[in-house]
Amino acid sequence: MSATATEPQPTEPPSRVLRAAFRGFAAIEKVGNKLPNPFWLFWILAGVVIVLSAALAAAGVSTVHPGTDETIEVQSLLSKAGLTMMVEGAVENFATFPPLATILVVGFGIAVAEASGLFTTMLRRMVARVPGRYLTFALSMTAMVAHVAGDAAYVTLIPLGALVYRAAGRSPVLGCIVAYVSISAGYDASPALTTTDVLLSGISTAAAHTIDPDYVVTPVANYFFGLASSVLVALVITLVVDKVIARRSDLDPDEPVAALNSAELKAIEVTPEQRRALRVTGLVALGFVALLAAAVIPPASPLRGKGGSIVESPLITGMSLVLCLFFTLLGWVYGRMTGTFRAARDIVDALAEGTRTFAPILVLFFAISQFLAYFKWTNIGNVIAIEGAETLKDLHLSGWTVLVGIAVLITFMNLVITSGSALWALAAPVLVPMLMLIGIEPETTQAVYRVADSVTNCVTPMSPYFAMALGFIQQHKKSAGIGTLASFTIPIAAVVWVAWVAFFVAWYLLGIPFGVS
Repeated sequence: MSATATEPQPTEPPSRVLRAAFRGFAAIEKVGNKLPNPFWLFWILAGVVIVLSAALAAAGVSTVHPGTDETIEVQSLLSKAGLTMMVEGAVENFATFPPLATILVVGFGIAVAEASGLFTTMLRRMVARVPGRYLTFALSMTAMVAHVAGDAAYVTLIPLGALVYRAAGRSPVLGCIVAYVSISAGYDASPALTTTDVLLSGISTAAAHTIDPDYVVTPVANYFFGLASSVLVALVITLVVDKVIARRSDLDPDEPVAALNSAELKAIEVTPEQRRALRVTGLVALGFVALLAAAVIPPASPLRGKGGSIVESPLITGMSLVLCLFFTLLGWVYGRMTGTFRAARDIVDALAEGTRTFAPILVLFFAISQFLAYFKWTNIGNVIAIEGAETLKDLHLSGWTVLVGIAVLITFMNLVITSGSALWALAAPVLVPMLMLIGIEPETTQAVYRVADSVTNCVTPMSPYFAMALGFIQQHKKSAGIGTLASFTIPIAAVVWVAWVAFFVAWYLLGIPFGVS
């Protein structure tokens, strides 16, 4: 049965609060469905920038840079210079778009690891034989690790969650919910570096150049916070699920929970050959990390940066290549040991197949790159950032208050624009420079964005994975509908949002580094 074969039917929730929430989500879905595809949305925004730049330039709108006292005027894209930039610079705008090359390079390595079967086996191994009382945390934490696999985590882990819960004598519906909420609500939290780290850091770097042309946000700029957040989110989900959600009476599937048949057991079991391959691959991973550490430890190492800096070393600034080599090596080792890779040409096939999955994001990147180039050239972003920063200073708001306000704003925006890269490409050119001017580093702004961008993923009907998760649930409970799934995800998301934002504020106030920057 296809995961989305059954048309989701709305169900009437018992709670008045939930009924009101569902009416709100229905309105969001109605509005969101009227929005164009993100590709066209950014071209429409580019058109708005073109018209707005001409109007503001004609009105003589300008501002003064607080650091250099330079007068910054809005430039019209309908001028000769503006039209020349748009036509002659189109290819360069796309080619120099910071996330473009980095996401492709990292994606190559992930494609090899995924094609080898490494990710799927690793996820099965993490949850296959966990004691029942630790099952929710194990599945949730596995989802945090699964973020390495990107959107493929949904396809792999949601049905796996149903199977391992059945194996433990629990409702497979609950297993689907735990897997789905953990992947989506905690999407930007992971104990490992992911393509999201590379993607967002590139956009943040481009935005920071508005204020400081030499500023670099590295892919590991939020790593410490992401690692700690993955444990926090998994713990919060576990507490809410096991103490509240699991006690609901409407979790029962259509058929009584029965023992797994041989085919289902095979789907979650890890064979001795696969276990051995995982052990060897793990040792190779440790060896790879140890080799990098040994190479950068000597003070005179050529892999150190200017003045012997480790933070500015080629290993950090070239993290995309390091991750590509890391995942490619692990995928090759695992694939050779399990037989999924038999010759060097299998690596090339995996790279080609994996590249195809990036086609949609490359198309989107072309539109985003043009919009950002127009926005930057016109100086509209500079004017908004500087004037916005001055307004914030006049209001005398503390840093954490501003950041929480941004978290609220992004949370609601994410209900409609569910693409994390698209939303950050829209918000970063204003938020990053504006907050830099009041002393808040880009790494901090990016970190609070990641919190707000994640949590509402599991409740918005605009997410394609909402429908996918519902389809998997309907395999076990045909009467489930949009209201059923939302009635489970809304309370979990609400608690995760409060806990995660509070955790962020505490982290910020304590002055703990968000990562390597």
